Amino acid sequence: MTALPIPVFFLALYAVLNIVAFFFFANDKRKAKSNAWRTPENLLLLAAAIGPFGAYGAMLLFRHKTRKLKFYLVPVFLILHSAAIVYLLQ
Repeated sequence: MTALPIPVFFLALYAVLNIVAFFFFANDKRKAKSNAWRTPENLLLLAAAIGPFGAYGAMLLFRHKTRKLKFYLVPVFLILHSAAIVYLLQ
């Protein structure tokens, strides 16, 4: 099986989605520290499902949402995305 060519547009879009997910988590952490209105957890999980590398990076960097059980899904999303990327590159 040959590798499918991945257009640069999709790579750029994927990078942007991960950056957006990172900023969703970073912004929620900032708001948590200042007792401001928070980002709904379902929106954070959606962002993590779309951009798991950014979300997981923010979770580790800011130590945010690391104890909540439902956010254990973020590493699962990361593994699924990693597997899909490896599959597409084969």
